[in-house]
Amino acid sequence: MTGSDWLAAIGLLLVIEGILPFAAPAMWREGFSRMLELKDGQLRFIGAASIVGGVFLLLMLN
Repeated sequence: MTGSDWLAAIGLLLVIEGILPFAAPAMWREGFSRMLELKDGQLRFIGAASIVGGVFLLLMLN
């Protein structure tokens, strides 16, 4: 993977992350407030699941 591939991936991540707050800010705020109520272990599980899913997708692409 070249440097430009990494920049493209980060740019795509930012676009995807920005869609919900832009399109439905009230829904995003409600979801974010629910995330604040989760315990640390629950947040870590969500983060770990995201990492595993992302690595799996990257492996599928290669």
